[in-house]
Amino acid sequence: MTVIYNREDKIFRGIVTGGALTSLVVLGLIGLFLFLRGAQVFNDKGISFITGVNWTAGTGDGAILDDFSIGAMLVGTIVVSLIALVFAFPLAIGGALYLEFYAPTRVKKPLVTLLDLAASIPSLIFGLWGIEIFTRFGERWAILLSKWLGWIPIFNVQFENFGRSPFIAGCVLASLIVPITTSVAREVYSRTPRDLVDTCYALGGTKWGAIRSVVVPYGKSGVIGGAMLGLGRALGETVAVYLLLNLVFRYNFRILESE
Repeated sequence: MTVIYNREDKIFRGIVTGGALTSLVVLGLIGLFLFLRGAQVFNDKGISFITGVNWTAGTGDGAILDDFSIGAMLVGTIVVSLIALVFAFPLAIGGALYLEFYAPTRVKKPLVTLLDLAASIPSLIFGLWGIEIFTRFGERWAILLSKWLGWIPIFNVQFENFGRSPFIAGCVLASLIVPITTSVAREVYSRTPRDLVDTCYALGGTKWGAIRSVVVPYGKSGVIGGAMLGLGRALGETVAVYLLLNLVFRYNFRILESE
């Protein structure tokens, strides 16, 4: 079958194709610029720029100090983001399933609205909330985890200083990414073909059985995409984490202990 495009279709196709190609070219130029500018750093410092923990950029005694690396910040970002994802992912899945399959309509609509509003709250608000309110509760949880799971290296602490720990920062960051992850998961689950769910009921399945055997497998790829979207926001957050963690350039794999 041959598709015949009229003049308007060809013009529109040319416009959207040109826009797409322009976006790709701009992204490519940005990547090339970053590569060329970043290559100089690797030429000067080598792999130690990524693995090192030094940070003495600035001036001193009339000399320019530029002994700096990103290893500690890179590891800290990954650790805090993974903690956030561990807490946020189960909450998001549970919340999405409740809203889509269990919540009555009069409850679902306001909750969905609140969820969408929460996804747009600035990270600064979450950071201030974490400092002023959540930290005192998070410290209690950290003490309990240290008491019962202290034999695991990441939960072991040398000094009982829990206030500005990666655990606290990860929990606050989890509350920040839960709304967007839940919204994506709920949207994915809502697109499950109704015929598949009804077939499960017709075969004697329960609602939980339909969710477990039909809904969750059907939406697995979309939910993973939502989790990656939440992880991407967690990795990119600066303000909230900056307010909650001490600025220390050291590797810290004890997630309950503040440096």
